[in-house]
Amino acid sequence: MIALTAFRLAAYVRSHRVYQALLLTLAMVAILYGSRAPRGAEVSVLTDGAILIIPILAWAARSLLDTEPDLQRDLSAIQVGGRGREVAAGLVAAFAACAVLSALDLGVALLLGVSQAPSAGVLTAVLLLHALAALAGTALGALTSRAVVASPAVSIMALVLGFLVMLLISASSVYWLTVPLIAWMKAANDGLLLDQLPQLAAISLAWSLIGLGVYVWRRV
Repeated sequence: MIALTAFRLAAYVRSHRVYQALLLTLAMVAILYGSRAPRGAEVSVLTDGAILIIPILAWAARSLLDTEPDLQRDLSAIQVGGRGREVAAGLVAAFAACAVLSALDLGVALLLGVSQAPSAGVLTAVLLLHALAALAGTALGALTSRAVVASPAVSIMALVLGFLVMLLISASSVYWLTVPLIAWMKAANDGLLLDQLPQLAAISLAWSLIGLGVYVWRRV
């Protein structure tokens, strides 16, 4: 399975699809971190970056999972000993790609987007948020990949609408019905992110895992 994961990452790079997500990421960080945030606003800026990169990460995950032709995917399942391992290898590869892009976003934010280095607690919190963003992006990208949504046009619309619905629901009183992105933002702006992080992280993790579980169920 490790070899198949590496193979899919290599195929994603060789196909040049990786540059789509990379260019989108670079454009986003150039706009978001074009000027340094004032002192005291570090947590808000870093949290906004974790939220805004999620659709780009979903695009990256979707592109990686769609790189391999359907017939090749079937052959890969035979070679690694079952559909479950083939699906797991794809998800691990997609998450790895999302994690690299999310780390790039955070790295640029820390270098160019803030006026002073955040405290250890804030840095730990935003690291966790970027990891959760990578997981949420992987789940959304997987659920809109070709193996689940055959039409490319419908797939793209589902990805964009999925992210917008996530934002709308998370802005309401029932934010716990999805990955609570707006709740992340509100907590950061109110200076309550460290206090509310355990609850918000648990909700985010649960919904991302549910999304991945649905994808696995559809594939296996």
